[in-house]
Amino acid sequence: MTVAARPAQIRTEAETALAGFLAARPEVQNGPAGEAQRKAAGVFALKGLPHRRVEAWHYTDLRSLMREAWPLAAASASAKAPAREGLRVMIIDGVCAVLPASSPPGIKFTALRDAMASGGGTFAAQLFPDIGADDSPAALNAALARDGVVIEIAAGVKADAPIEIHFTTSAGAPRSEYPRCLVIAGAGSSLTLSETHASAARVQRNSALVCWLSEGAQVEHVFHTGDAAPEQHIATLLGDIGAGAGFQSFALVAGGSLLRRQCFIRQSGERAKIGLRGVSLLKGKQHADTTLVIDHAVPRGESRELFKHIITGSASGVFQGKVLVRPHAQKTDGGMKSQTLLLSGEAAMSNKPELEIFADDVVCGHGATVGQLDTDQLFYLMTRGLPKAQAEGLLIEAFAREAIEFVGNGDLRESCAAALTRWLETLN
Repeated sequence: MTVAARPAQIRTEAETALAGFLAARPEVQNGPAGEAQRKAAGVFALKGLPHRRVEAWHYTDLRSLMREAWPLAAASASAKAPAREGLRVMIIDGVCAVLPASSPPGIKFTALRDAMASGGGTFAAQLFPDIGADDSPAALNAALARDGVVIEIAAGVKADAPIEIHFTTSAGAPRSEYPRCLVIAGAGSSLTLSETHASAARVQRNSALVCWLSEGAQVEHVFHTGDAAPEQHIATLLGDIGAGAGFQSFALVAGGSLLRRQCFIRQSGERAKIGLRGVSLLKGKQHADTTLVIDHAVPRGESRELFKHIITGSASGVFQGKVLVRPHAQKTDGGMKSQTLLLSGEAAMSNKPELEIFADDVVCGHGATVGQLDTDQLFYLMTRGLPKAQAEGLLIEAFAREAIEFVGNGDLRESCAAALTRWLETLN
């Protein structure tokens, strides 16, 4: 019996260009890091850009949406900018351009290009973990990553001020970039990390942030995009949460034509607590996709997810959340919720919450709602003398603030609230 050969998949123009980027990578290191990058390149070469027949990408057909791959960004002149005061890292055109001039004892900043040149097997395993490794855009970032920053917090150190990683581009022609950052939080340490994304030019950004939390570490992470966001952005968050550690992440999405924010978080230690929350503010023809995979790999873990979506115009949103409870992960407590306000007849939202539970002593639940502003509440406010536009703004703000209030740092919380107010003003 003769078995017909499986036809080769026809590459799109973008996939052909990306294959060329992979073949011409001059930054690939020798040693464990280089081997990990070559392995990731093989994953992308096999899978290509994801399309609607890939279940996790069903609502964001990247193969169709990404019609071309823009040239790789060259290291800008600003990559040689001097260090600055304050705990702020600047990633410009995918290159670590600015590191803090000084840092508190126990906090270390290293440009990723330098860390990759000298790091051994343990470092490579932390930078390129197996979490989410089969996702082809995440693999593409791993394969093409040439720079970023490594932030190490020593055991017991508590950072008083937030650490900011600011991503931007220099002005000029359209380009693509693949920065990757690594945060290692020692046992009992704590920090607040602000991740902001902007752009001065048209850019396709595929970024990744990897977080390792040792026993008892506490990390708060705030992700923010504004009006000057990348035109196309795949943002991957990878996390390994140790025993008794706490990881809280909040995302405010308010810019860019296409954003896919995907989080792969693994609870690797007992009694770890994971909180993922966010607000998406979408208008015009924007498309934003939030996809989560929470892996409870050991017993007595807790996870909470709350995402709010406010959509107007002909914009579209996606929420996919999967909570996986392994067979031996007893006493897991998980709750996931997605809530959406549609402000126009053309706005669209797709929800796909999932629970995969292989243990019998757990408390897990999920819910998703899609609706419009409550007419009774709106009528009540208008009868108290508020104009309709102002009444609608108050209801929308109250809807979103429920998630924003989970941001622990007061300055970052108010910054997110101010961004919400500015966005609401553009609707009037």
